[in-house]
Amino acid sequence: MKTALKIEGMSCEHCVKHVKEALEGIGGVKSAKVNLKKNSAEVNHNGEVTQAMMEAAVAEAGYQVVA
Repeated sequence: MKTALKIEGMSCEHCVKHVKEALEGIGGVKSAKVNLKKNSAEVNHNGEVTQAMMEAAVAEAGYQVVA
């Protein structure tokens, strides 16, 4: 499965690294591609990973998923 997320608060490549590591730290996430210019992430994961799990990981890293 692939899920697209819109992320607020990223301003540099360091931010991108934090978000990528946070998302890839979730069990069941295969990969995460984070784009600073688009303030977005595309997460490749299995069906056990929920939107809430991804939002919580991004929030714990210090950023916010927006609708």
